[in-house]
Amino acid sequence: MSEHLPSSELPHIPSKRYFTIGEVGELCGVKPHVLRYWEQEFTQLRPVKRRGNRRYYQHHEVMLIRRIRELLYEQGFTISGARNRLLSEGGGEEVSAVSVFEGTEEKIITSADIKQELAEIISLLKPCSLTA
Repeated sequence: MSEHLPSSELPHIPSKRYFTIGEVGELCGVKPHVLRYWEQEFTQLRPVKRRGNRRYYQHHEVMLIRRIRELLYEQGFTISGARNRLLSEGGGEEVSAVSVFEGTEEKIITSADIKQELAEIISLLKPCSLTA
């Protein structure tokens, strides 16, 4: 068995707002220390950091990690080559936007984000209301 699963065998990404570094590692077939290294190498990869510097990744970042993994592990790109490929695929605009707001904790929350989070909270509370 090879060390890295092909992209086609990676698990489905569940629909939730944030993923921990451990969850992302399992979803992408990459160890947490590799994810931390990739954060330094790929400026597009900016997980939200909260309490105790814990990283929380959003769905688009999980997709980006899968793309980076595919470039490095399946297509044989170097880190530099993968970085250049991502920039040529349109990631350049994202990089400049990130660099403008680098270091700020402020986030723009859309109504869709709020609806999704409320739906998750309701689904967590439903089992409690049945037992009361």
